[in-house]
Amino acid sequence: MYLWVIIKMTLNKITLSVLVPFFNEEQYLKQSVERLLEIDFIEEIFLIDDCSKDNSLKIARKLEDKYKKIKVLQNFHNAGKGGAVKLAQNHIQTSHIVIHDADLEYYPVDLLEMFEVADQKKNSMIIGSRFIGEKNRTTKYKRTYLANKFLSKIFSIVNKKNISDVATCYKMMPAMFFNELNIKELGFTFEIELISKFLKFSDSIVEVPINYSGRSYKEGKKIKLKDGFSYIFGILKYRYFV
Repeated sequence: MYLWVIIKMTLNKITLSVLVPFFNEEQYLKQSVERLLEIDFIEEIFLIDDCSKDNSLKIARKLEDKYKKIKVLQNFHNAGKGGAVKLAQNHIQTSHIVIHDADLEYYPVDLLEMFEVADQKKNSMIIGSRFIGEKNRTTKYKRTYLANKFLSKIFSIVNKKNISDVATCYKMMPAMFFNELNIKELGFTFEIELISKFLKFSDSIVEVPINYSGRSYKEGKKIKLKDGFSYIFGILKYRYFV
C-alpha cells in the first residue's frame, strides 16, 4: 500500500482523506459531513465513532450507506480524540490526511488552500491557523482565545519553531507519517503530540489562515481548563523526554 501511495505522490497531485472523530454529535454531524462532501477533491471520509451514547453512530451509518467515499469506524469504549483517530491508521489509501472535527467550528472550504500548499510541499504539515491572516472568525470565550495564543507561544519557544495555532483541528500531513505514528495521547493533548513528533519527521510546517466559528459549552464544546495544563505538560514531554 505504501508503495502505491509513493507512486501516486510522484506521478500525480496528492490525494486526501479526511478523518472525522466524533462523540455525541448528533446535532451537528450530518451537516458537518455534508460540508465535506461539497469538496470534490476529498477521496475518502472516515467517520470515527468514539462510543457515542446518542444517535451519532446511526447518522454516520446512514451517510456511509448513501456515499461511497464515506467509511465508518467504531470505538467500543470512549478513548478521546487521539484514541479515535488512531483507529484510522492503516485504513488510509491516499497520500495525505487531514482531521476535521464533527462540530461546525471549521469550514472545509479552507481545505482547498491547504491542499494546494500541500501539493507543492508534499512532505510538510499544513496547519490551518485561526490567528493569522484576514478570515471570518468568532469566539465564544475570550479566555479560550487567550489560552490558545499562550499555549502556542510556549510551544514555539520550547521547540524553537514559530507556530501561531498549535490547538487548531486542521492539520494536513503525509499519510505515511500518520500511519507510522505511535499515538500515545488519547485526549486533546494528541494535538501537541502530533506537531511535536512531526517536527522530528520534518521541520517543514506551513500555516494557512482559516475561518473559525467557535461554539459554546451549551452547544457541545468539550475542551476544558484541565486540557490546557495537559497541553503544557505535553509540550515539555514531547520536546525533551520522548
